[in-house]
Parts: sequence; structure tokens; C-alpha cells
Amino acid sequence: MARETETTTSAPHVADSHGLIRVHGARENNLKDVSIEIPKRRLTVFTGVSGSGKSSLVFDTIAAESQRLINETYPAFVQGFMPNLARPEVDVLEGLTTAIIVDQQRMGGDPRSTVGTATDANALLRILFSRLGKPHIGSPKAFSFNIASISGAGAVTVERAGQKVKERRSFSITGGMCPRCEGRGAVTDLDLAQLYDETLSLNEGAITVPGYKGGGWNSRLYIESGFFDPDKPVSKFTKKELQDFLYREPTRMKIAGINMTYEGLIPRIQKSMLSKDKESMQPHIREFVERAVTFATCPDCDGTRLSEGARSSKIDGISIADACAMQISDLAAWVRGVDEPSVAPLLDTLRHTLESFVEIGLGYLSLDRPAGTLSGGEAQRTKMIRHLGSSLTDVTYVFDEPTTGLHPHDIQRMNGLLLRLRDKGNTVLVVEHKPEVIAIADHVVDLGPGAGAGGGTVCFQGTVEALRTGGTITGRHFDDRAALKDTVRKPTGTLEIRGASTHNLQGVDVDIPLGVLAVVTGVAGSGKSSLVHGSIPAGAGVVSVDQGAIRGSRRSNPATYTGLLDPIRKAFAKQNGVKPTLFSSNSEGACPTCNGAGVIYTDLAMMAGVATTCEECDGKRFEASVLDYHLGGRDISEVLAMPVTEAEEFFAVGEAHTPAAHRILQRLKDVGLGYLTIGQPLTTLSGGERQRLKLATHMADKGGVYVLDEPTAGLHLADVEQLLGLLDRLVDSGKSVVVVEHHQAVMAHADWIIDLGPGAGHDGGRIVFEGTPADLVAARSTLTAEHLAQYIGG
Repeated sequence: MARETETTTSAPHVADSHGLIRVHGARENNLKDVSIEIPKRRLTVFTGVSGSGKSSLVFDTIAAESQRLINETYPAFVQGFMPNLARPEVDVLEGLTTAIIVDQQRMGGDPRSTVGTATDANALLRILFSRLGKPHIGSPKAFSFNIASISGAGAVTVERAGQKVKERRSFSITGGMCPRCEGRGAVTDLDLAQLYDETLSLNEGAITVPGYKGGGWNSRLYIESGFFDPDKPVSKFTKKELQDFLYREPTRMKIAGINMTYEGLIPRIQKSMLSKDKESMQPHIREFVERAVTFATCPDCDGTRLSEGARSSKIDGISIADACAMQISDLAAWVRGVDEPSVAPLLDTLRHTLESFVEIGLGYLSLDRPAGTLSGGEAQRTKMIRHLGSSLTDVTYVFDEPTTGLHPHDIQRMNGLLLRLRDKGNTVLVVEHKPEVIAIADHVVDLGPGAGAGGGTVCFQGTVEALRTGGTITGRHFDDRAALKDTVRKPTGTLEIRGASTHNLQGVDVDIPLGVLAVVTGVAGSGKSSLVHGSIPAGAGVVSVDQGAIRGSRRSNPATYTGLLDPIRKAFAKQNGVKPTLFSSNSEGACPTCNGAGVIYTDLAMMAGVATTCEECDGKRFEASVLDYHLGGRDISEVLAMPVTEAEEFFAVGEAHTPAAHRILQRLKDVGLGYLTIGQPLTTLSGGERQRLKLATHMADKGGVYVLDEPTAGLHLADVEQLLGLLDRLVDSGKSVVVVEHHQAVMAHADWIIDLGPGAGHDGGRIVFEGTPADLVAARSTLTAEHLAQYIGG
């Protein structure tokens, strides 16, 4: 009997049989009916060439469905305030757990958002100062730069015993916002000399703002307003005339028999130009705005964003402004020294948050750093902080290239964090290209074999050892090591930087060689971007391709973003003798039913919205009559459905020969985007694809020096080779290329290396090495040298 009982209890419990996440028939984006089983409580790395479908499987299928199912557990009223998520295109998804997504989306560019507000560290500091700060100035609100001080008084009517009684009431809220800059830390000013030429009269064209010249309605409004003599030079205006010209409140008037609203030049420009996103402006207007608007540190709060009261309250001689300006590693040490039993739980939580920053490699930041200035990698690691000490287990953590922006030295630390999350009993899914991260995986899923339409299938799944011999592109390139070049190019000149002190740079003097491939490297936070983006002198003919996100709606596509659509439309118009606007799905040629979107969106309140293909145009976006016009035997919708490689051949010869279009397509092909469909919405592109699209666009800019910020971000091992070929072609064509990069293959391929360090934050900001890669490896004097030597030796 006893033996029977033992047999029964040793059998696995049915609850332990759910050890897999099962995906069957996934068809999201370019996935081709993918079926896969992923082990739970293990570290699984998804790899494959850029555009092979990794993000479609991990983020758009597994993580999206997990979030959708969790959202459905809330009441319908709450769901109405949440993002509507449609069910992914998949037949079966089983074994899902709660997904926590740590992606590379940049933090919002809101000027009020800082590292401290984004991680709740500021909230804890505000409570600490409201309890211990001397003199005591009020509640935590008094230390918040997002809350203004307000007060008021007046009569209120209250009912008492059936009678209405009037009472006088007053209230006041003490906030910490600086009244001058309204908590932004900077004040903007318009340079009046850029708005008008005071030596001229209005009739002579005094106003120099784009769109206000040449007798149009904008200039007539001022000339015929009657507030001043249009033949008198602006410098001779009286005080009242100048006030009316620049600042007058909106005033209704008739000009040439038409009712119009007159408004001072400055508020009018602020509304029409300065309130718009700079990226969406026409080039000549953007140039004017950059010239006319000056940003200065607020003189009242000295950039701290806080009111005088908030800055006056101190703990041990330190104000909240001082605390937020400290490097986080120093702030953590200061908090450890604050010994006050009455707020012990608060100090413990704050200490843990700050030490998490240091542990994750962000100890060089400060809490007052604007969130919009963080790189993609820094933003991702900042989001990770709240999960480091979490007590949750059996959760699925989903990471999108967590090593972006990390020096090889920092990657080891990141690997340790990923393994710690796994060892707590969580499922960790990582989309990654770096071999150092793939090497620590328990399970590897390789997607491909190609990109776009050539990808979307699982080529391999199994262990890292099996991947090496698996015969896939990733397996073949897994142990690739770039060798140092036998000979390096000789510089043709130098770009001098003197006394650079942006952010943490410590008066750096450096000569960047021209006519060669120069790589600027160093640990994260050592001052690379500050040196390259913040210190290169203006007017040096520099074309800068940074990591800023590409903005684009579902109506934007590679053809519109690169300017490719203009020559295509003109070629169609010329061939058929009609207007070019007919060949734009955002203009006259748009299908009237779906307004050129190709799909019709139906909003179902808190339920997921439904997108159905437009029956009128069959998803082609154009009016039927437009599709009767052809170029080279193709209509406009067929051309937009072509991949870049096919379109490049199409516009190269014959009736469709269009040199302007061919040049742009050639550049797209050069940066490795030959598989992209030219009419594909920008919203479906991966991060790596977007950056290379930006690079292709900037390759047309006139400038002798190209500055690239981590161009290998989002690139597969096989694609890095192609990128190195592109950089070589740029240098050989007479350009100078400066690359901020951590990838050892790019360092090995460089002609010259500038290494910053030795650490991050105030421990960095100095040049620790300048010379050829061979000299760097021979010296082995820096962290970069150690890792590069290891890489080449490997």
C-alpha cells in the first residue's frame, strides 16, 4: 500500500506540464505560418538578419497577445482608456504569461520629463525634502517643478439647513515650479534681427520671415493695417507703433474688402511656425526657425526648473536641485549618509532605486537629465530599473536588443542582469544580434533566411552549440572575426576640436583626421556623443546621422520619406500628359472611399478597432481612373509594390528611365535595404531599417564629413560586413567618415581610433588613446584595447 502511495506522489503534477509557450500559424507582417514552441523559465534569444521577422514574432505576436488578454480582464469602462490592441494574425497561442515589454522606444521628448520623473526617483526625493528639509516650505508639491504656486479667494454658496448661505473662502497651493521658465529650465527668445530689417520700410520688404515677402496676404496684412506708415523705416517707429507691429493682440479688420484678423508679428510666428514639429517643416522654414530662435538657460532658476523656495530648503547643506544635478553614483553615496529613522522605509526605497541605476551601468546620469536626450539603449536600461528588484516571478520579460549603445565591457554586466531575471523563475525573450548575448542563451531561434518577403520562417531552433553547425546565416557568421587592416589610409587634413566641455568632457583637445574612417569609442557615458555631436565646429560641412527616431504615420513610406515619390510622379505625369498630383495617394489621385489609406478603419470603442481592405480600390490606395495611366507597362500602385532592387532596375533603362529616382534607389540598395517595398508603411519598419533609411537619405546631402552614430544598431552579423563596404566606398569617394561605435568589427576596420574614458560620467570625458587599431591592441592600455585584442584573438 505504501509503495502505491509513493508511486502516486512521484508522478508530476498536471500544473507542471505547462512548460512551453506554443505558437501555431503566426502570420503577422512577413511571418509565413510560423509554428514554434518556446521553453518557459529559460533565456531564449531570437536572431536573424534585419527584417527577418524577429520583432513580428516576439513583440507583435507573443507580447501583443499577452497584453491584449490582460487588458480584457479590466472592466469595459477602464478598457475605454487603454490602447486598443487587435488580436495578432495567429491560429493558436498557448501557455502565455504576463509580458513585461522593455523596448527601445525613446522616452517622450516632453521638456518636463527627466530621468528622475520617469523612474519615480524624483517623487521619493520630494517626500524626503518635504519631511527633512530646513526651512520647511510645504508638502512634496512644493518641490515639484511641474506644479505652479497658485492662490485665490472668493465667495462660495453652501446649503445649510435648507438655506443657501454665502461664505468667503480662500486657498493656496505652494508648487516648486520656477515662474519665469514654467519648469522647463530654459527660456526661448526670438532674434528680432532675423524677423525684419529695421533699415527698410514695410513697402520695401522689411519683414524677412519666409512667406511674408513678395506682396502676399501675410505682408499686405501689415502694410494695409493702418497702425503705422508703411513707407517709414521700422527703426523710426514710435514705441506704440513697434508694440502694435510686434505684439498687438488679435484685432478684426477689413483689408481689400475681406475680413481678416491682425495680430502682432511675434505671436503670429509663434503660432504658425514655432508650435510645429521641426521635423515636419519644409527645409527653408526649418532653417529660418533654427536661425531665429535662441534657447538660453533660465536666469532666475539657473536651469534647475525650481522656484527660489524649493532651492532654499536643504538637508545637510544640499538642496533638491543640488541632489538632482549630482551624478547618480554620487547621489546614492549621499543618500546612504542620511541617517533618519523617521523616514527609514523611504530612504531604503530611494537607496535601492539609485543603486539599481549604478548596477545597470547608468550611474553616470543625473536625475535632472531630460528624458528625451537619452539614447535608445539608455532609455531601455532606464525602463529596466523598476524590474530589477521586483518580487514578481513567472513573468515573461521581452527585450529588444538590450545591448544597443553598450561597450563590450558593459555587455557582460547586461548578460548578468538577464540571467538574474531568468534565475528568479521568469521567461526571458531577447531579440539580439550580438554573439556575446547569443552565447548565454538556453535556447536560440533563428529567423530568415532573408529579409522582408524573403524571411518570416524559422530556420533553426536549439542550443548555441547546434547553431554553430546549423548552416544558417547566423550560424555561419557566428564566429566571424574582422581582422586588422594591413595598411591604413593617410589623413588628408584634420578637423580641430579645442577645449570641448559639453556635458562631462573635460576641456578636450583633439584632431579628428579627415579623408579616413575614424572611429570614436569608449564605455557608455564616456562622452563620445558629446564630443562628436556637441563639439564639432559649425560650418565644417558635417552631415550628421544620429539615432533620433524617424517620425512617420501609416501614410508615410520609404518613397515619401526619401523624396523618391517626386521624380516617380513627375515621370508618370510627363508620360501621360496629366498632373503629378494625380499620382499621390494623399492628394488628388486618392481613392475617395478610403481617402488613400488602402484600408478602412472602424473604431469599436474599447474593443480593438477593425481595419478592412477598401473594396473600392482593393487596397491599392488610388482612384480607378489613375490606374489607367502607365509607365513602362506598370501603373503607380504596381510601382509602389516593387522591392527596391526591382524598382532600381525598372527606373534604370527603357521608357521608365528616371535618373533622379534611380539615384535614390541605388542609395537604398547600398545601405542594405534592397528587400524593402518602396510603398511599405514606415510604421512596419524595424529600428535598424529606419536608421539605415535615414542614412540613405543623408547620403545625398552635400558635405565632406559624415558623422554616424552607431550605424550597426539593429544589424545582423552578416549585414555588418555590407556596412563596412559602404563606409569604405564613402571614404574612397573623397568623404571623411567619423563613426561613434562599440562594435569591434568596425573598430578593427578603422584607420584611426579615438578612445574616450577611462570611465563614465565624471570618471570619463578624457581622451585615453589616439592612434591606429594596431597600436591600440599593442598598447592594451584601455578597456577598449582589452576587448578588441580579445575579439581579434578569438
